[in-house]
This record gives sequence, C-alpha cells and structure tokens, in this order.
Amino acid sequence: MSALLEKSAAAVVSSARRRSARRVRTVTTALAGAVVLLFAVSILLGTYTVTVPDFFRILAGEQIPGATYIVMESKLPRAVTAIMVGAALGIAGSIFQTMLRNPLASPDIIGISYGASASAVVGIVVFGATGTAVSLSALAGALVVALAIYLLSRQGGAAGYRLILVGIGFAAVMQAVVMFLMTRTDVRTASQALVWLNGSLNSASWDRAGALALSLLVLLPAAAVLARQLRGLELGDDTAAGLGVRVEASRLGLLVTGVALAAVATAASGPVSFIAFLSGPIARRLLGGRQSLAAAALVGAVIVLAADFAGSNLVPGVSLPVGVVTGALGAPFLLWLLVTSNRVGRGG
Repeated sequence: MSALLEKSAAAVVSSARRRSARRVRTVTTALAGAVVLLFAVSILLGTYTVTVPDFFRILAGEQIPGATYIVMESKLPRAVTAIMVGAALGIAGSIFQTMLRNPLASPDIIGISYGASASAVVGIVVFGATGTAVSLSALAGALVVALAIYLLSRQGGAAGYRLILVGIGFAAVMQAVVMFLMTRTDVRTASQALVWLNGSLNSASWDRAGALALSLLVLLPAAAVLARQLRGLELGDDTAAGLGVRVEASRLGLLVTGVALAAVATAASGPVSFIAFLSGPIARRLLGGRQSLAAAALVGAVIVLAADFAGSNLVPGVSLPVGVVTGALGAPFLLWLLVTSNRVGRGG
C-alpha cells in the first residue's frame, strides 16, 4: 500500500512538472514569435514602408535609392537596439524583483536609472558632453549609485525593504539633482538633456548597437549561470543557505549583473521607463507563477518594440519617445500593483 501511494505521488509530481515545462516552452515560443513579428513590423511598416522582397534585396547588398539608407541606417539598428534594450531591462528587473522578493524592486524604482540620468545630465549641462560621452557618463552614474545603495543597505544583508527604501531615497536625491541642473542651464542645453531623459531610440546607430551587443555577450551568460542561485534566494535567505547557496556572494553577483544590464541599456537609449518594472511580473503571470529570465527578456523586447512603433506612428506627424509610451503604460500598472499589494497585506 505504501509503495502504491509513493508511486502515485511521484506520478502526480512528474505530471505537474511536465505540464509546467510544456507551459514554459509554449509561452517562450509565443513570445519569441511576437518579437519576430514586431521586429518585421518595425522595419517594413511605418511612415516609410518597405516590401519584403526589397528588404531581402537590401540585406543581400543591393542599393535601392532611399530605401537602403532608411533600412540599414535607421530602421534596422533601431529595431535591433530596441530588442537588446528591452531584453536587458527585462532581465535586470526580474533579477531584482526575484532576489529581493518584491515586485517594486526594479532598477527604475530603486534609483539606479535615476543615477544614470543624473550623471548624464551633469555631463550634458556641466561638461557639454554629447553622443558616446553621454552614454559613458550614464553608465558610470548607474554603477556608482548602485554601489552606494548596496553599501548603505548591506548591514545584516542587503535584502528586502531596506535596499528598496535606500534606493527610493537615492532616486529622490538624483531626481532633485536633475531638476536643479535643468533649471540652471539655458533652454537649448535643457532641451538636449530632456530628449535623453525621456528615453528614446531616435539616436540608435550601429555603433551603439554594437557596444550594447558586446556588453550583453558578457552579461547574459553571467545571468544564466546565476539563475540557479536566484531560484534559491527566491525561497528566502535561510532556506537558500540550507540548500547550499552562498547567500551574500550570490546576491552580490546578481546585484552586479542586474545593475550592469540596466546600466548598459540605459546608456544606449536613455532611461526607458517601467520596462524593468513590467517585464518580470508579466512573464511570471504568463508562466503561472514561475520565474524565467528568458521570458522576462522576451516580454521586455516585445514591450519596447511595440511602444517604439506606437510612439512613432500612433499620432500622425508626431514622434513620441519610447519612454513616454512605456511611462503611460507603466504608471497604471504601478498603481494597480500598490492597491492589490495593500489589499493582501504586502504593501505599505
């Protein structure tokens, strides 16, 4: 009798695992298909349409007056950058939210993106930086602010609400720095900074896409290796330690990887609002509560591609930065999350 019960329990567990794995494969495949579809829409449609045969002729090296330049120097690098930015921010947000077990713990909520913004604005307003110099300044600012947040919140282990509250405090300070500098500079310089602060893919180029791709070639494998420790930390520090996870070392590695992903994405496109915040929870809901960095990356890519296309084509004659569109989507989601968290006793 005992053997039969054990076999029955094992069969139930095995069946549940197969269903879960099948759902993960189905959702991941569907999200990948959505990315491919939106990638094609971004390149072929819009204010300047390109036929499918012409697109493949251009890729083969044929020169089509007007079309070749628009596709190769504008649409294609923009779409490629959108995918990489969305994927990087999606993974970064999922790492923070899972590691700290709080849906509010994303780089754009806890001050890392604001650190990049403040540093970039300092570069533009104080030092007259442009182009790559602005991106490098943003990257440095994100890393410095993240380090400061970690050091100030690590007493007793950098986890939970302590790190989030310290991050929110840094976000407020960095935002005040940005506002002060914007009010102290001339209108022309302020307008240049404002374009960057909104988060935009208008300045996407093969140089920026290449730099971002090289960064992701290092960071994505690191995130994949650390994903196992992330699953342990999701269960809590004591349980993770009991499973053999080196809690502080794993958390530091995940923190560095998540910060670097958010920093390089922000350096490439500016602070695109709420992508890191939205991607993880949406992916988790699609997967029935499971955490998946790959699904979060695909959700982020889908959101950025869709938001960029909508911002460029939704209103005739008006091109909205992608950050404006994602901000309009993310703000209601944040309010909904706060309301539902309070309702179940998990919020402030």
